[in-house]
Amino acid sequence: MSAEATNPVSAAEADGPDAPSRRRARPRIDLRRLGRAALLGPATRDRLPDAIGHVAEAHRAHHPDADLAVLRRAYVLAEFSHRGQFRKSGEPYITHPLAVTLILAELGAETTTLTASLLHDTVEDTEVTLDQVREQFGDEVAYLVDGVTKLEKVDYGAAAEPETFRKMLVATGNDVRVMSIKLADRLHNMRTLGVMRPEKQVRIAKVTRDVLIPLAERLGVQALKTELEDLVFAILHPEEYEDTRALIAENTGAGDALAVIADSVTAVLRDAGIAAEVLVRPRHFVSVHRVRLKRGDLRGSDFGRLLVLVSEDADCYAVLGELHTCFTPVISEFKDFIAAPKFNLYQSLHTAVAAPDGAVAEVLIRTHQMHKVAEAGVVALGNPYTPPTGGDGTEPVEDGERADPTRPGWLSRLLDWQQATPDPDTFWTSLRADLAEDQEITVFRADGGTLGLPAGASCVDAAYAQHGDAAHGCLGARVNGRLATLSTVLNDGDTVQLLLAADTASGPSPAWLDHARTPAARIAITAWLQAHPEAARTPAADPRPPLSFTADRRSGAKLHADLPDAPSAAVRPAGCCTPVPPDEITGFQVRGGSVTVHRTGCAAVDTMRRLGRTPVTVHWGDTAECRVTLVAESFGRPRLLADLTEAIATAGVAVVSATVEPPSEQRVRHTYTLQLPDAAGLPALMRAMRDVPGVYDVSRARHPASHDE
Repeated sequence: MSAEATNPVSAAEADGPDAPSRRRARPRIDLRRLGRAALLGPATRDRLPDAIGHVAEAHRAHHPDADLAVLRRAYVLAEFSHRGQFRKSGEPYITHPLAVTLILAELGAETTTLTASLLHDTVEDTEVTLDQVREQFGDEVAYLVDGVTKLEKVDYGAAAEPETFRKMLVATGNDVRVMSIKLADRLHNMRTLGVMRPEKQVRIAKVTRDVLIPLAERLGVQALKTELEDLVFAILHPEEYEDTRALIAENTGAGDALAVIADSVTAVLRDAGIAAEVLVRPRHFVSVHRVRLKRGDLRGSDFGRLLVLVSEDADCYAVLGELHTCFTPVISEFKDFIAAPKFNLYQSLHTAVAAPDGAVAEVLIRTHQMHKVAEAGVVALGNPYTPPTGGDGTEPVEDGERADPTRPGWLSRLLDWQQATPDPDTFWTSLRADLAEDQEITVFRADGGTLGLPAGASCVDAAYAQHGDAAHGCLGARVNGRLATLSTVLNDGDTVQLLLAADTASGPSPAWLDHARTPAARIAITAWLQAHPEAARTPAADPRPPLSFTADRRSGAKLHADLPDAPSAAVRPAGCCTPVPPDEITGFQVRGGSVTVHRTGCAAVDTMRRLGRTPVTVHWGDTAECRVTLVAESFGRPRLLADLTEAIATAGVAVVSATVEPPSEQRVRHTYTLQLPDAAGLPALMRAMRDVPGVYDVSRARHPASHDE
């Protein structure tokens, strides 16, 4: 975990203009002074060493009753084991674990995390063994230390870095505090990266950008994410960074515009009787750069945002109501992350209001607790784990596993697919691609469960997320109750029902890779295609004309029309809606004097009325037999047509004509015109057709009205 001294960005700049409030209470410590103090070793038995005093002060600010004795013991072991080691900047190596621990202490991490943070490099860089850590500090601390310990290049070669991240992610799946320590470790390394060779700075910055920053975002640790973004920005885009730094320096008074609006907001909320703290929150460098790219020339209010902190959730909405009443709201900027929290635990109301001079101020509204979680994410939640006992404290949890309420869906998915990628290069590429998806949607399963998927995911991704390898036999899906192809892109809140083939030997098409967004789906599809090369080589079938056949059958149910002037006029059911007894019907005379009969709800009825056609009273005759057109939507498989025809014949129904359209994305549409001996048997017939494997919808035909009307 070694990091190496002086940073290309000064300490003040590294904080950025959006440095979190946690740093306002105490200045950043002088690492060189801290290094000298570290060399002094422990003070007296009843007093913490001076070098760890800053950590103790920050820790007690969040946890007043914390027992600091274990921190003292961890510091003594770390200082002794690292004694004689120096960073490339010349400072004693102990300054690094101390600085990492201080970062976590300021974020509110609990004592176990801080203990492991002090010791996080001992097993990797000193003679201390993991068994010694476990013996002195317990299993939890040992697990955290082991989780962040790098794998040796001697053993893994070029695969050491991706395999180290794999190891850390697997450990994070059982304890998210592993990644908290890693993020703080990388932040201090990035702060002190200046003595490294430029090419190594760039390599580390790219890994930070592609892996660590997305992980910080997904774990909700915004305080670490924003500073990491600025440090990476300075290394990878030095010219844009300098332009942004100069722009901020030229607009040092930009906060005045927001301060004026903040005073107005404070007055409005005070008059409304809402206790709130209104703060001006400057943007950090990357945020200013993004806003500049989006809006062009910036006004004073663009260099920051207003932060309104209240005590209760209900107060957030009360504040929103007052702002939208007393100011001009920018409705397009409103987002409610309280009712629908982001996947990284973030909760807040976002809005924007316009001042009388036209300046627009973005406003964040949240409770103090929401703000704490927004800044520190999972770090602020303390120890999220329950003991290995049941709810009453007596029965052990199944398999001794600990419940982790903070383990998000994206992490579970990542842990699932990484098992299928033993190749380090494939894992590394897939990990970066997965983390690049910075938005997540939630879709509902037909059984009432939910699936968390990246934005842009398709039914293919949902199938593999829900069914794993069984999704190889997926035929299609219903999305919000409607039949959909596997390529259908899902939206947040959709309900999806995956339709699986009964034939377990079926497999995915190579075209599925065009629709798969998640690594889990792509890896599973690729593995199946590699195991079944004959499927990948199967050429696409040439487009086939519709298959149809007809049979000469009797006409249908008897229909009568009340036409005194033409009592012998032919009366026939319309092909667009195929009415059958006992449907409510109406008729219209068409060319040639015949009468076409429609169901009363048919769209053609409204069309005929708009054309000024006069309805004709029609009614059913005594006979119960009828002719009807049914449409069966299904997914292609062998013998489907034969099985459908057999189901129809078993019901005692005659086929007048049938049309089978060419398959499209595995979907097949069958249209049957049928002669029923009794209209009362139509519901049973439709149920029998739906029961045929592969058939997912059977409906009455609805075709456009024929031209003779």
